[in-house]
Amino acid sequence: MSDAPLHGKVALITGASSGIGQATATALARAGASVALAARRADRLHDLAQRMESVQRDTGQGSKVLTLPVDVTDEQAAAGAVTQTVEDLGRIDIVVNAAGLMLLGPIVDGDTEDWRRMMSTNVLGLMYVTHAAVPHLVEQGSGDVINISSVAGRTAKPGSGVYNASKWAVNAFSESLRQEVTTHGVRVTLIEPGAVNSELNDQITDDAARKKSQDSYASMRTLHAEDIAAAITYVVTQPPRVAINELLVRPTDQDVP
Repeated sequence: MSDAPLHGKVALITGASSGIGQATATALARAGASVALAARRADRLHDLAQRMESVQRDTGQGSKVLTLPVDVTDEQAAAGAVTQTVEDLGRIDIVVNAAGLMLLGPIVDGDTEDWRRMMSTNVLGLMYVTHAAVPHLVEQGSGDVINISSVAGRTAKPGSGVYNASKWAVNAFSESLRQEVTTHGVRVTLIEPGAVNSELNDQITDDAARKKSQDSYASMRTLHAEDIAAAITYVVTQPPRVAINELLVRPTDQDVP
């Protein structure tokens, strides 16, 4: 594999201000891609873009970085991010839907606002970005859609029912999309991480659920965001004849779903 296997490619990454999204943006840029960084926190995007541009200058790769402060739960804004990526960077080859929330808590007496936030981000936001991007990939006869699901998309358990539901939805959507676009040369990949050291635990609003999740994470050597970014880089650098449709990545120590 060359030092820049993604040279000339353009990647749009949502959730790029932290965690898996941020790590993936950096990894794909190092592989030679120009990247569009989409997230709500503009200040973090600006800082990340500056760091990435510095690395690119040092390596002489010449790829570009575009920052897109956007809330993917706004359908027009999500579509606008795709349009601006194509206009400013010339094309779009890779879409990584990494924006997501893990607002764990019970169903009985659960916080329905948390439910709305999760479904809007994890499901609808992912769908809006994909809906806007896929026509470009189909037209050019190539491209990758990478949807970040979770091991939680394979099972259901007390205290995470709505999060489970959101990730099951991502799995079903991804497989249906794969069947629609595969004959057009477009690849769809479902990435299912286990426990990843990120901000997700800190965002849980239910105190008991947050502590339970934090204790679970503390009991193992969790994955790093860079581990998932490496998996995504592996997927998108395969030759066009190879489609990695599903990739489950757990910590070695994770013995429960």
